[in-house]
Amino acid sequence: MIYEYDKNIPFNQSETIEAGEIVLSFDTVYEPDIPESKRIRIYKYISENPRSIMIFLHGIGNGHIPYLKWFAKEFSKNGVSTYFLIHPYHEKRAKHNWKGGEPFFHHSPSHCTVRFHQAIKDVRRTIDYIEQFENPENLPIDIMGFSFGGMIAIMSLALDKRLRKGVLAFTGGDWYWINWLSPYIEPVREGYKKHSNEYGCYDQVRCQQLRAGSRKKVSHLKKIDDIFSLYPTCFHYDPISYAKFVDQPTILFTGLFDSVIPPQSSNGLYRLLPNCKKIPVPSGHKSSIIFKKFIAKKTFEFLQTKDL
Repeated sequence: MIYEYDKNIPFNQSETIEAGEIVLSFDTVYEPDIPESKRIRIYKYISENPRSIMIFLHGIGNGHIPYLKWFAKEFSKNGVSTYFLIHPYHEKRAKHNWKGGEPFFHHSPSHCTVRFHQAIKDVRRTIDYIEQFENPENLPIDIMGFSFGGMIAIMSLALDKRLRKGVLAFTGGDWYWINWLSPYIEPVREGYKKHSNEYGCYDQVRCQQLRAGSRKKVSHLKKIDDIFSLYPTCFHYDPISYAKFVDQPTILFTGLFDSVIPPQSSNGLYRLLPNCKKIPVPSGHKSSIIFKKFIAKKTFEFLQTKDL
């Protein structure tokens, strides 16, 4: 299965100080599209008296990475050691002229499945590293993801039960709604129009026709491996396919005016998450940063409670 990987690959880890921040780096368990992504890159924010550990996942693009680091710094001040993981094809893991995440924008499901699961493997590789080298007290490990990072967090929670809790922020599932309604996915729509793909998906109507049968099966899946029998293979990297397997406690922040993640997408995801509390925020997608203190407060409360 595509989500499996070799845990015996050496880490070859290193730590450097860049602009006053600790940057941890170690080898991936896959061969990426470009050599710049061959090493995982993590900003470490270690709490003096940690109660738990957080893996933090940013969204698509490099522009919001600096301001999302605010959460990692805030968490570390409040007893949550945070590992801010840079996704493949972003920041220094990308070509110098990239905006960040270009290989994730593609009209081919087979192409996207591989790249999305590379990001998931980075999360699981990070858990491996923390367990082996950085968690002698065996503290619980949680995960938080914004937007695209929330999608990777959902799939990681489903695949790896070493993660205790999940914080999902301004994210969703069901690629039909995201691909055809989100303003940020225009490059993918152009790809469908110009090139179609291996399933003959060239417009919104055809997409709905192709996905209809498997979309009905999602809530009846019995095990993770069943996801990979769904057709077309866009379900293989769709958070909606993984949601019912996330039995860990989660919270889902949703933006009341979020156009990047359509409400059909976030609501559909929420309905399938079996142990989730939804927290609406009166914001759009990017403007959610205005409510960062509220989001952090609710996250602290969630991490400290024994259940929902």
